[in-house]
Amino acid sequence: MYHRLFINLIVACIFTFLFQAQVSASEKQIRQQPNILLITADNLGYGDLGCYGNPNIKTPQLDQLAKQGVRLTDFYTASPTCTVSRATLLTGRYPQRIGLNHQLNAVENYGDGLRKSERLIPQYLKQQGYRTACFGKWNIGFSPGSRPTERGFDEFFGFAAGNIDYYYHFYAGRHDLWRGLKEVFVKGYSTDLFADEACQFIEANKQHPFFIYLPFNAPHFPGKRNKQPGQSNEWQAPDSAFEAYGISPQTKNPQKRYRAVVTALDTAIGRVLKKLDESGLSENTIVIWYSDNGAFMLKDRGLEVASNKPLRDGGVTLWEGGIRVPAIVRFPGHIKAGTVNDSQIISLDILPTLVSLAGGKLPQDRILDGQNILPVLKAPETSEQRSFYFQYRKYSAVRKGKYKLLRTKHDQPFMLFDLKQDLGESTDLAAKHPEITRQLKQAYESWIDETTSK
Repeated sequence: MYHRLFINLIVACIFTFLFQAQVSASEKQIRQQPNILLITADNLGYGDLGCYGNPNIKTPQLDQLAKQGVRLTDFYTASPTCTVSRATLLTGRYPQRIGLNHQLNAVENYGDGLRKSERLIPQYLKQQGYRTACFGKWNIGFSPGSRPTERGFDEFFGFAAGNIDYYYHFYAGRHDLWRGLKEVFVKGYSTDLFADEACQFIEANKQHPFFIYLPFNAPHFPGKRNKQPGQSNEWQAPDSAFEAYGISPQTKNPQKRYRAVVTALDTAIGRVLKKLDESGLSENTIVIWYSDNGAFMLKDRGLEVASNKPLRDGGVTLWEGGIRVPAIVRFPGHIKAGTVNDSQIISLDILPTLVSLAGGKLPQDRILDGQNILPVLKAPETSEQRSFYFQYRKYSAVRKGKYKLLRTKHDQPFMLFDLKQDLGESTDLAAKHPEITRQLKQAYESWIDETTSK
């Protein structure tokens, strides 16, 4: 009898040991999964950062991030406008596939927006054990079933619409600040509020893999309809951002005020990055930062103050200034620090890259339009020529290798530019290279037929 009890005890100990070993291995695997911090700016220009050649705007935190990672020179957003750029980022699919290719208006922002059948990045990552959060600008629909915590995010603190007053948090006469599904009234500068939430989430989840989507509303231009009675319609920043330039917060100079907005954004991003450092998570966190689209080169919306240099034009157009945006990626141990990469990359690549990093599988029930870019970030020499397609409003464009095909109206002929020699798109080569123009035009037409038929 005692012999049998001894054997049973030994067997039980063995099973317990194996179970604990299995659990420990599983926990170790989860801990080894990289944390993900995906940050977007709102309408920031290609030429608005120090590391992209701007000598006047102070962006020490993003400049430092570029020194710690890779600065991308040929990174494209899939659309030159806020709603569509965010919808395509989160789905990894061209606008034509997801059926959303226009900017949501004041009413539509609180409607369905992006159709509910589309799957978003957090929905893929949650399957791999990630805790997920979104802090900032949503702008792809906020009706029941369309809100962040109903589409894969465990936490949400931010606003539904396309832009808000930085202090009063109003959009088109309506207060617009939410925590989860509940409207909340919180005092503070929106850029700082979103950074604070990200820091708190990092602290609360540092023992578990997490995905933070941090879509700031800065430096989006101010809107008169978002202001309170008697409030000035001007670029808004905290006093400390003006102090960085040695100027008064009461200055009326719009360019100085814009620079303060960008510097306030840079400072907030720096606080989030510092929190990763303090939590010991920087080495196992991939940080991806980029601007949702180019700065708007429109009166009172960036024309007088922002910069897309050396690119032509800006947001809502398909000139390079509208779709080629600043982007930085940091992933210690995987991407060489202090490098510059001219590989063709597009925001559609982010979803497959993150899903692959998390150990997940890409879907078989829908087409994704991007690819895992980690290999070309690690080894730029392996980069291959790619084709990117764009259609927004009356604009149409193709980027393939060094060539860019573009037309500004449906009834106008396509122009052809050599971006290696003519980054400012000043010399039309269509007549000089008719065969290249014909091939790219044919490729564009085939793409339109394929994407709009599914």
